[in-house]
Amino acid sequence: MLILGIDPGTATTGWGVVQFEGSKLNAQSCGCILTPAKQNQAMRLAHIFSELEKIIKKTKPDVFAIEKLFFINNIKTAMTVGEARGVCLLVAEQNYIPIFEYTPLQVKQSLTGYGKAEKKQIQMMVKNILKLKEIPKPDDMADALAIAITHAHGCGLAGFKEKKY
Repeated sequence: MLILGIDPGTATTGWGVVQFEGSKLNAQSCGCILTPAKQNQAMRLAHIFSELEKIIKKTKPDVFAIEKLFFINNIKTAMTVGEARGVCLLVAEQNYIPIFEYTPLQVKQSLTGYGKAEKKQIQMMVKNILKLKEIPKPDDMADALAIAITHAHGCGLAGFKEKKY
């Protein structure tokens, strides 16, 4: 199964594709969708949409795993990230890819067994689990891979059978 993990954001949307076979996890590809800060929000969202569409066409994931929003003190940031997240969900839905959502707490618990793990701990676990030479940079890329790993862990534990449209 190919899992596309997404860490949504307006400036940077991280993505990572992880192959899950049996109990083995392998990173297939990862990257970031970047948008210029001076661009208006509608153009940024359109760019995220078109780039994610290309990524899906190229990687052909079986499932789509995305981070759920958590409470952010800055309401403006929460709204723009929510808009980017909505665009990502739309692309997955329009491509008939089953969508799964995970909170930051679920990701931390899945990778480290501790819900209050630090970002650095998560990044080290991504590196170790996927047997990478170094921690993926920027952080958004590592976060996207962590979300994909979280989905794989859930699949393995639950005897998950993927649903097809």
